[in-house]
Amino acid sequence: MNIEADHAANGAPADAQAEAYIHRLREDLLEIEERLIPTGLHVLDRGFAPGAVADTVRTASELQPPEVLDQIARDLALCDESSSILAVLEGRYLRPAAGGDVLRNPAVLPTGRNLHGLNPALIPNAPALKLAQRTVDALLERARAETGGWPESVGLVLWGTDNLKTDGEAIAQVLLLLGARPLVDDLGRVHDVALTSLEELGRPRIDVVVSASGIFRDLFGHHLSLLDRAFHLAALADEPEERNFVRAHTRAMAHELGVPEEQAAARIFSNATGTYGTNVNFAIENRAWEREEDLADMFVSRKAFAYGSHLEGQQATALFERALASVQVTFQNVDSLEFGLTDIDHYNEYLGGMSRAVQKQRGQAPAVLVGDFVSASGKVRSVQEMIALEIRTKALNPRWYEGMLAHGYEGVREIEAHVSNTFGWSVTCDAVPKWVYDGLAECYVLDESLSQRLEALNPHAAAALANRLLEASGRGYWQPNASTLAALKARAGDLEDALERL
Repeated sequence: MNIEADHAANGAPADAQAEAYIHRLREDLLEIEERLIPTGLHVLDRGFAPGAVADTVRTASELQPPEVLDQIARDLALCDESSSILAVLEGRYLRPAAGGDVLRNPAVLPTGRNLHGLNPALIPNAPALKLAQRTVDALLERARAETGGWPESVGLVLWGTDNLKTDGEAIAQVLLLLGARPLVDDLGRVHDVALTSLEELGRPRIDVVVSASGIFRDLFGHHLSLLDRAFHLAALADEPEERNFVRAHTRAMAHELGVPEEQAAARIFSNATGTYGTNVNFAIENRAWEREEDLADMFVSRKAFAYGSHLEGQQATALFERALASVQVTFQNVDSLEFGLTDIDHYNEYLGGMSRAVQKQRGQAPAVLVGDFVSASGKVRSVQEMIALEIRTKALNPRWYEGMLAHGYEGVREIEAHVSNTFGWSVTCDAVPKWVYDGLAECYVLDESLSQRLEALNPHAAAALANRLLEASGRGYWQPNASTLAALKARAGDLEDALERL
């Protein structure tokens, strides 16, 4: 940070700029230090190490009352999963437990039990609404900083898994952005939705374009109808368009596409009935694309089927593309510390794929944001910030990669997957800075000792990792210096030769 340049730019005293920088640096370092990360893969019947138990309990203390922390510690140490498997194979009863994240719901412990989900009629429940309001407030604050005003439309990803884990928190986020609320009967069942008045809301109604996973479509049919009703209530409300972006966009879309406003109010899109996924992740993995626009087209072709109270997967490509053209911000929750943006490729295929599709339709990249609220100290981050945090705490952290290497062949495959998933964020969002690729290359390929360990444990993954870095360079996402590129090519060639000799 150039303190004098900042001083000249904004007139602030240089010492104040330095103090602010030191404060931010301290916060960032503490965040990296205290981040809870997995240090290896799960092994059947192997409980948490004492240090991992202490770390998990410390993080859980931010969300859970003190009286449950000792129970969490005891349950983490319990691990008798093989007996549970044998009980099931013998046809005996296995006590069920809730599924989800241990930090949010300690009742998921101990492991080794059948999982049950929830009663969809009871969600989103009151705690989910409260937490969703926190996230929506933070999202809108960050979005206003990114866009310079209220975002007129947010592209939001809905997964079945994160709503199962959080009692419908993401569903509540959609309602709250619209300025709507669920109506609950005497038995606690969500049976309808209603609009909050603009006076009570205190801001415009934000339009939302929902990209729902196939699993969400299958599990939450009731909520597809409820959300669709909320969109139609907002779209047809007699309110000023500058205070109701749903209404403004619906009327514009109806006029441009020549369809009734009732049809133009559809905002929930997913796969065709019986199909799943976007295939964007598979295309990136297998290098089955030439232009980034190819991935945008793939996302739209897979996800342009409208759902709601009067829709059952009707193809609506023109409507989906027009809705995407209004999106200024894309958003998804990260629902567990166990799986982040670089751990699995599904975040990239959904949030990344949607962001690339928005860029094609709008002609401008959206602000891509994620909700990292698993712990009490969470926040809304840009995808760039989230990737940087994960790279520092995982891929470039010896504690993480040594934990993976302890698992041999599969551990190296996990390391390679992290590198490939990171590359996917370059392809879909241009979100990976040069230092990340420099660090990955130096750590896993140019460090002779570590590179040889990867090769000995899993030569196929070691070669794939090196070739993925070369692809990042070849496609223009990374410009390494000449010596680094030459060394990387030489090492990749050695790994390919070794594979041919196997």
